[in-house]
Amino acid sequence: MNSRLSLFLTLLISGVVIQIAVSSLGVNYYLTQLTMSAYYGLIVLGLAMLMGYAGQISLGHAAFFAMGGYISAYLTTLDLTPYAATFPYRIITALHLAVPSVDIYGKELLRISPIAAMPVAVAVTALTAAVIGIPVLRLKGHYLAMATLGFGTIIYRVLLGTAALGAADGLSDVPPFPLPFGLSVSGSTSLRVPNFYFAWILLCLGLLILLNLLESRSGRALKSIHDNEDGASACGVDAAKSKQSVFILSAVFAAIAGVMLTHFNAGIGPSEASVMKSVRYVALVAAGGMSGLFATSILALVLNFLSLRGVFGTYDDAVFGVILLVIMLFAPDGIPAKVKQLISSRKGKG
Repeated sequence: MNSRLSLFLTLLISGVVIQIAVSSLGVNYYLTQLTMSAYYGLIVLGLAMLMGYAGQISLGHAAFFAMGGYISAYLTTLDLTPYAATFPYRIITALHLAVPSVDIYGKELLRISPIAAMPVAVAVTALTAAVIGIPVLRLKGHYLAMATLGFGTIIYRVLLGTAALGAADGLSDVPPFPLPFGLSVSGSTSLRVPNFYFAWILLCLGLLILLNLLESRSGRALKSIHDNEDGASACGVDAAKSKQSVFILSAVFAAIAGVMLTHFNAGIGPSEASVMKSVRYVALVAAGGMSGLFATSILALVLNFLSLRGVFGTYDDAVFGVILLVIMLFAPDGIPAKVKQLISSRKGKG
C-alpha cells in the first residue's frame, strides 16, 4: 500500500472511529461541529497546497469561501416566477434546473436547484481567482499578502453593504443540498451521521486528490518551485503558470466548502469573508507545517472543532492570532516538525 492511500485510509478510518465514539457516548450533537470542521478543513487543505508548494501566502481565502457560499445561497433563494417571460427563465425551466418551493406564507415559488447552483458558484469563484491571480501572483512576500488582503477586504465590504445579499444579516432559508438515497446536506438532527460522513469523505477525497497531484508531473514542478524557483525556471518549469493553477485549485476547494457549509447551516453571513477568518486559515496551515497536508488537516479539524465548541470563548480570534505568532517564532516548519526535532535531540542526548 502506497503512502498516499495509507494517509487517505487513516483519515477515513479516523472519521469512522470518531463517529462511533461520539454516538456511543451519546453526544451526537458533537457531529454538527465536526461536520463544520471538516468543511473548514477543506479550505485549509487547498491553502496548504498554495502556501507549502507554490510558496504563495494568501490572506484572502475567506473571500473565496464566502463567494461560493453566497452565490449558491443567492441562486437557490431567488424566486424566478417574476421573470417567467424572459429567455433565461425558459432555458432554466427547459433544462429542469429549477425546483418548485413555497415561502412561509404558502406562496408557490420557483428556485434554481442547489445541484445547478453549485457548479455556477464554483466556476465563478475559479474565474475570479484566475483573473485576480494574473496580477497578484507576480508579487512576492508581504506584497502578495497585502494584495490578497486587499481583495478579501473588498469582498467583505461588498457583502456587508449589498442589500440584495442581505447586507449585515446575510442570506438565510437556504434549502438543503440534495444527495442520493433521499439524503441531503442540511442541519437536520436526524441526518447528523450521514452529514458527518459526507463532509468527512469530501475532506478525505480532497486530501487524496492533492497527494496524487504532488506525485504527478505538475506536482514535481511545484516541488521544484518550492525548493528553488529560479533553478526550476532555468530547467523549463513555467513557475507563473504553476502558481496560478494552484491558486485557482485552492480557490475551488474553498468555494466547494463554502457551498456545502452554507447549505448545511441554511445560511451565510459576511463574517465568513472577514480578514480574521483568512488569518485563521493561514495560522492552521502554518501550524501543520505548510507542506504537511495530512498534519495540517488533522490540526485544522481539532482546532476548528474546539473553536466551534466555544472553548476559546470571546478570545477565539486572539487565540488563532497567538497560534500564528508562536508558530512563526518558535516552530516555523510547523508543530509536527518541531516535535520530531525535539524527539531527535533527546535521543541524541540519551
